[in-house]
Amino acid sequence: MRLFLKKITHPFLKLGLKLFYLKPRKYSYDGIKVLVHPEVFPPHLTLSTKILLDFINPMNLENKTLLELGCGSGIISLYASKKQAIVTATDINKIALQYLEKASLKNNLDLEIIQSDLFDNLQNRIYDYIIINPPYYPRTPKNTKEKAWFCGENFEYFEKLFKQIPNHITNSSNVFMILSNDCDIEHIKSITSKFDLNLKIFFEKKILGEINYIFKIASK
Repeated sequence: MRLFLKKITHPFLKLGLKLFYLKPRKYSYDGIKVLVHPEVFPPHLTLSTKILLDFINPMNLENKTLLELGCGSGIISLYASKKQAIVTATDINKIALQYLEKASLKNNLDLEIIQSDLFDNLQNRIYDYIIINPPYYPRTPKNTKEKAWFCGENFEYFEKLFKQIPNHITNSSNVFMILSNDCDIEHIKSITSKFDLNLKIFFEKKILGEINYIFKIASK
């Protein structure tokens, strides 16, 4: 089944997700526990969340400002807080943020939680680290839940993302975004060039035929 995990348009996966998420599901990492609502991006049946958690595991994040842009379950934000980062977690999904607030209290971890469409409600903020697990299937989302998967027919999510990023980083900032070989990486790369950004592979991991790449985004 994992061969189809990232192919959200595949009928088998769509049915599996629907059945699995008839109710909130628990997810944990390194002692941190969250409850994931059916309307929130599922870390259980996808690879990207676990890869990002393992990726930041060895990082020294103490007293570093870290933004998880589109946090979903928020477990990456909670883990960064555990590593003593100064964390801001954002999402467009109100349900995701409500569940994250409860999880932060249960895990006794402090972080700032803001509802925002990308950087819209983060004006004039600069971050040491930004972590992004983006939607990347080119289809217009029908509702908030689908915005976790679909980036718009013409990749509108990435157009807005790359336009906004330069206002929130410095030359010393570290911006990491995960993408799968299941998406149109070359098209996404072509969008970065419009905004004087570089997108370079920083890390990659292959699991059962699927390659996930963590890209570092920086100004040219």
